[in-house]
Amino acid sequence: MNRLITIFWLAGESSGDLHCELIMKALAKDGKRYKHVGIGGPKMQAQGLKALFPFDRFAVMGFVEVLAHLAFFLKVEQRIKRLFEEAKPDLVILADYPGLNLRIAHLADEYRIPVLYYIVPQFWAWKHERVFKLKANVRHCACILPFEEDLLSIHNIDCTYVGHPIAEEIEQKMDRDTFARFFHLNAGRKWLGFFPGSRNSEAKKMLPTFLKAARKWDPNQYEILVSKSHGVKHQLFMDLVSNTGMPNLNIIDGYNYDMMKHCDALVCTSGTVTLEAAYIGTPSVICYKANPFSYLIGKHLIRVSRIGLPNIILDNDVLPELVQQDMTQENINTKLLEILPGSPRREVVLLELRKLRAMLSGKKPSVEMPKIIQHMLSTYG
Repeated sequence: MNRLITIFWLAGESSGDLHCELIMKALAKDGKRYKHVGIGGPKMQAQGLKALFPFDRFAVMGFVEVLAHLAFFLKVEQRIKRLFEEAKPDLVILADYPGLNLRIAHLADEYRIPVLYYIVPQFWAWKHERVFKLKANVRHCACILPFEEDLLSIHNIDCTYVGHPIAEEIEQKMDRDTFARFFHLNAGRKWLGFFPGSRNSEAKKMLPTFLKAARKWDPNQYEILVSKSHGVKHQLFMDLVSNTGMPNLNIIDGYNYDMMKHCDALVCTSGTVTLEAAYIGTPSVICYKANPFSYLIGKHLIRVSRIGLPNIILDNDVLPELVQQDMTQENINTKLLEILPGSPRREVVLLELRKLRAMLSGKKPSVEMPKIIQHMLSTYG
């Protein structure tokens, strides 16, 4: 009988939960016996992950917000340390979430547990010193952006470009007419989609401004679609959208990829969703607003001039970006007009988005990651 292999996972965000689910599914097909333990969301738990803490406690972003939850994160670290001592796993797989994951990488290395970092920290954007932490504590890095492999190789870090998970996660379930019937939308109107984020804090910051912008569009010509993420508390979301007085406002719960595909243009909170929309091929306005104090700190640390992943990967200001005080309802609508059907700029944007799709469609993480995992288990086991 095959030996039971224990893998410790740590994915602190909804996107990480989705990306790791893909790998866990692939591992389940290789005939070996796995025990999965650690931190992950409902998708990973459905694949057999024994979760150590409630997943929603990890949806924290920004310097000030993390400080407010410091006691919780210290408790998490102590619990993981105890697990490493008492039931030493065969492998640690860390996904994104660098604030905590780099500390856990150091902890695992102290206990001589091999670490695979999947979706490496964006060291090329800020906190470049994280490269040295990866070099010291991580045995292998799995990169999901094409240029990261070269940047890590400069520092002699073992790494592999495994492809971007969205290339195999994205699928549309309905055509536009079916989607319209399902959500009671008028298929004869233009559709504008708004993605206010996957965290409670993001929804509170972004959604009020998004709704003010949406209110300006003629309800006889436009349907307004607002995505409700599973990561945002239902009551909080409904409180934010109540009393808007918009007859054309439609809440879309789930079906993100269909919504992205069938809308004429989007307004997105900066994050993975911007890359998903770009891969699907729908132009978007990328928005970001942080706690003012967190933003001031971050402004002095960030090394790139762009915040949107599509623009960073293409090394071009393809999609409009509105950051902090520039993120107003007037600016959102001005930028939307530039990317809607009929505008001269739209065709240029669509051409660039096709380039991006080609760049990210080569390799598949569900194929490449299991190869790396098996190599690490045989090398360090």
